[in-house]
Amino acid sequence: MPEFDFAILGAGAIGSIIGAHLARAGHSVAMLARGGRAAYLEEHGLTLRGLAEFAAPVHTLRDPQALHGAGALIVAIKTPGTAAALEPLRAAQFDVTLSIQNGPLKNELLSAAFGAERVLGALADTSGELLAGGDSARARRLAQTLDSSGVRATATPEIQTLEWSKFCGWVGLMALSVTTRALTWRYLSDPDSALLLTRLVREMGTLARALGITLSDRAVLPVASLCAAEENDAVARVLQFGEEYRHDAPTHRLSALQDVEAGRPLEVHETLGYASAKARELGLDLPLLAAFTRLLAAIDRTRRAALSSP
Repeated sequence: MPEFDFAILGAGAIGSIIGAHLARAGHSVAMLARGGRAAYLEEHGLTLRGLAEFAAPVHTLRDPQALHGAGALIVAIKTPGTAAALEPLRAAQFDVTLSIQNGPLKNELLSAAFGAERVLGALADTSGELLAGGDSARARRLAQTLDSSGVRATATPEIQTLEWSKFCGWVGLMALSVTTRALTWRYLSDPDSALLLTRLVREMGTLARALGITLSDRAVLPVASLCAAEENDAVARVLQFGEEYRHDAPTHRLSALQDVEAGRPLEVHETLGYASAKARELGLDLPLLAAFTRLLAAIDRTRRAALSSP
């Protein structure tokens, strides 16, 4: 029997939501946390406020090497430092592992640490639903457990398509969010930034096609349509989304912009950097992707250097 039903690496917002619902449903949950967050969990447990308000006690592990195993490992940290965070867990035994981080690199890192046979693709979509990869018995069982605990979850055989569709749209949104430092509706509504975002998404679509991956409109942006349409029509669709965001979510800011404002590291090398490296391997010329990768890396370095200087 596993030591815990679930181990969750990352006690931020989404990791805490998943862990709290699982614990409240009676599953044994280990939260891998450190510092002040670990101290808070040890004293108060996981406390949710908002659509659901409750507290649930969980087991808190400050030392990842103290974890011997769990039925499922869920990775919910930001992408920087993921490989280092997984290293102390290599000796632990997990029936299945999944990550809800941005970008496809997460699956490669999990496979390197625990073996591809123990990895499920996964993502959290814009409606808050967690999608787990495959229609195997274990994927369906995991999704059913999460769903019955109060975390909307579905097993889908289209997980690679959906992961990459989300990734292609996220790259465009992240790049324009960080460079403009604007609310989401503002850069989606500006004709120049909408054009850049469209072209960047379409470059990502070129990469996906070269990798043999089909894209879908089931993402934060209708990626398949943006890649297939004439450029003017695609830009018009992005501008339309800008108007919808202005009406429906006028204060929305991408999490990357929140990271900039909070002085946290940006997810550059593990996302845009990963895509740029894949493009080079395939001999693809994706100039906007290459330029934004370097620009965002420079923004991240210079901003953090300024914050750390006396």
